[in-house]
Amino acid sequence: MPPNNPQPTIELATRDDLETVTDLWVRLARDQRRHDSAVRADPNRETMRETLAAYQINDGLLVARLAGEIVGFASVTIERGSLELDSTRGLLSNIYVEPAFRDRGIGAALLDAAEEAAAERGADEVLLEVMADNEAARRFYRREGYDEFRVTMARPLENRDENDTHSKEDG
Repeated sequence: MPPNNPQPTIELATRDDLETVTDLWVRLARDQRRHDSAVRADPNRETMRETLAAYQINDGLLVARLAGEIVGFASVTIERGSLELDSTRGLLSNIYVEPAFRDRGIGAALLDAAEEAAAERGADEVLLEVMADNEAARRFYRREGYDEFRVTMARPLENRDENDTHSKEDG
C-alpha cells in the first residue's frame, strides 16, 4: 500500500465513540436532506444518540478509524418482527464515510464488516434503504452486489385533485 493511502481499521464502537458517531449521524442526516429525506438532523440528535448506544451495546455499531480518528460508521441489527419469515434478515440502518475520506474503500470495508456482524448473528441476507435519487449510493450498493428488493413509493396528499392523472369519474 502506498503511504498516502492507509487502510482503515474497522472495529466495534465503544461507549467513548458515541458522541463522535452521533456527530457523524447528524452529518449523514443533513446530507440526506438534499435527497428528499424528511429526517430532521439536529432535532433528532439525542434520539439517535440513544439509538446508536443501543446498537453499540448489541455489537451492531461499527466504526472506521484512520490514524485513530473515526472517519465513518455503520449500524446493523437483526430484523425483529411479529411475522415468521423464510430467512433471517440483517438490517443496515446507517452507513456513512466523511466526504474527505470517500473513494478509498472505507465504505466497502464498513459494509463488509456490517455484513459479517449480521452473519455472525444468524442473518441470511442484509437489507438496506437508499434514497431513490441518491445515485452515487445506489451505484455503490449495486457494485457491492445489492439488488433492488422492495420499492417504496410516495405521494403528497396536498392538492390531490391537481395531482390526479385520472378523473374521479374514472375511479
